[in-house]
Amino acid sequence: MPQNINQPSNQIRLTNVSLVRLKKGKKRFEIACYKNKVLEYRSGVETDLDNVLQIPSVFLSVSKGQTAPSQDLARAFGPKTALNDIIMEILNKGEMQVGEKERHAQLERVHNEVIDIVAGKLVDPKSKRVYTTGMIEKALDQLSSHGGAAHRADEGKASGTATPTNGEASKEKAKEMPIWTGVVTTKSAKSQALEAMKALIAWQPIPVSRARMRLRVTCATNILKQAAKGSVKKEAEEEDANGEGEKSTGTIKDRILSYVEQVESQDTVGQEWEVIGFVEPGAFKGLGEFINGETKGRGRVEVLDMAVTHEGE
Repeated sequence: MPQNINQPSNQIRLTNVSLVRLKKGKKRFEIACYKNKVLEYRSGVETDLDNVLQIPSVFLSVSKGQTAPSQDLARAFGPKTALNDIIMEILNKGEMQVGEKERHAQLERVHNEVIDIVAGKLVDPKSKRVYTTGMIEKALDQLSSHGGAAHRADEGKASGTATPTNGEASKEKAKEMPIWTGVVTTKSAKSQALEAMKALIAWQPIPVSRARMRLRVTCATNILKQAAKGSVKKEAEEEDANGEGEKSTGTIKDRILSYVEQVESQDTVGQEWEVIGFVEPGAFKGLGEFINGETKGRGRVEVLDMAVTHEGE
């Protein structure tokens, strides 16, 4: 005669899952998700919850199959909070638990994304050619070693074990420079790529600069010769050092051209003047603010290429 096995009604067995945990109200709650889907959801790649959740339930322990009693959920999240809202809060704010293999694959995926983004945004300042991903990766490896050493030096200094040297000024300067210690899985690839580019440009393990943007600027011809009123946005201190401070009192046309590193073409069509040229990404915001503030709607900036590079042979 077959023997019946009693199993608690709130027990559900799940396997091959990624857990997301959130501690709230002295209780730890878990949800069971499909592997690799949590990060895709958080980054906006996946939007369908059915493809993220293995089951739309909240657990006290997924490994034991123990679902969270409604009383515990009410005490922790509020009696009027819907189950779906609770799941969303855990999914968005909770800590993701992954296995070693999955963690390694996730780190490698983010690492490759960062390298690809950086390689597409930086160029050799002389040739304007992009570097291979291998060269960018090697340069970042050099920086991660340097960044780690910098952290250790700071820790030693804080604990009083660092030995004073005569190069305190250069140390302070280096301390203020951006550092790169490697890729992590807790930040987006895009934000980490921006950090990596700042560090590469600051430390120059290989000669690099941001790829220039190609823009079209148009402006009404009847205001081109008017005196500009706003302050110069484009590295005013550097201009003063080079004896070029007079740009701040130039005409609107002069000021627009001061943002353009290299002019490709200029033309006047009817009542509009147009210039196409290359601008450093850091000057783009200043140019846009100047156009909006000085032309009163009679000028505009159009991005033709976000990053102009030359591919290597």
